[in-house]
Amino acid sequence: MELLKQRIKEEGFCLPGNILKVDSFLNHQIDPQLSLAMGKEFARLFVDVKVDKVVTVESSGIAIALAVAAELGTKLVFARKHQSALMEEDRYACPITSFTKKETKNVYILKKFLTAGEKVLIIDDFLADGNAALGLCNIVEQGGCEVVGIGIAIEKSFQRGAERIREAGYRLESLARIKSLSDCKIEFVEE
Repeated sequence: MELLKQRIKEEGFCLPGNILKVDSFLNHQIDPQLSLAMGKEFARLFVDVKVDKVVTVESSGIAIALAVAAELGTKLVFARKHQSALMEEDRYACPITSFTKKETKNVYILKKFLTAGEKVLIIDDFLADGNAALGLCNIVEQGGCEVVGIGIAIEKSFQRGAERIREAGYRLESLARIKSLSDCKIEFVEE
């Protein structure tokens, strides 16, 4: 998606440890027009599959996933990273290790929000090692649902996440694929 790549080129920058910082438009401050454009693009990429529900993990994936759900005319469910008094009902859980935060947390979705047989599209902002996407697949499948695809805004293709997702048999569509962040230079995979 050229619009997203352009924003990454203009406003994104690298931090040590292969971290791409895009907080000015994607995951701290959000550009609603860009999120809506990404929603349209994901809807176009997954037009060939039935989607009953969109699932993401809090919090950075919510804006993009909301745009996708709105475009598809379906509901959005996000996995919560923290338990609260509101999470005392029956729930599905899976541990997910964050590449950026270097920590593992259980994420939760209440059972009442996943109905067996539903076709689920997973959307997230970044793909590094694939832990978040595969953890969400685990939760969706615990609920007896089918993962019809995984949509990622920014894929770090030089890390193992995309390979792990494809090896597990899931369809993956990414809007921008980063080839390298070496020497703090952002290089894209040429399509």
